[in-house]
Amino acid sequence: MDEKLINLLIVDDEETFLWAIAKRLETRGFNVVAVTRGEAAIAEAQKQPFDIALVDLRIPGMNGEETLRILKQEHPWLEVVILTGHGSVESAVECTKDGAHSYLQKPCEFDRLLAVLTEAYKKKVMNKLKTREERMNELIDYSQFSTPLAILRKIRQLDE
Repeated sequence: MDEKLINLLIVDDEETFLWAIAKRLETRGFNVVAVTRGEAAIAEAQKQPFDIALVDLRIPGMNGEETLRILKQEHPWLEVVILTGHGSVESAVECTKDGAHSYLQKPCEFDRLLAVLTEAYKKKVMNKLKTREERMNELIDYSQFSTPLAILRKIRQLDE
C-alpha cells in the first residue's frame, strides 16, 4: 500500500459496481482493496491498515451491519461509510449507533460519495490527532512528578 494515498476497503457483492467504483476512486487518490464478502473485509483489515471502509448492507455471508460492528470493534480509527440499495430508516439508525460515519443510498452521485469519503478521512485524522494531543498533554503533566525512566516508558505508550 502506498502510504501517501487514502487506504479504502470496499465491500460489495455487485462485482460490476465494485470494480467500476474501485477504478474511479483509484483515479481520485485512493488506494483501494475491493472484496465481495464481509468475512474477506475483516481478513483484509487484519492484514493491512485502512482509513475508510465502504460497506454494502446486503452481502452474502456476514451482512454489512455485522461487518461494520466487527471492523469498528477491531479498528477504532477506521471510519465506515454504508452504501446500500436496500436501506431503511431503522438500519440507518442502527448503523449510526454502531459507529458508521455516514449512510448513503444507491444510486449515489459519485461527487457526493467522494465528498462523504473525504469527510470520513478528515474525521479519522482529526480524531487520531486529538487523541495524540491528549496523550501528549497527559505526558507533560506526568513528567513533572516522574523519573526519567518512567517518562520514557510513557513516551513509548504514545506510539501505540
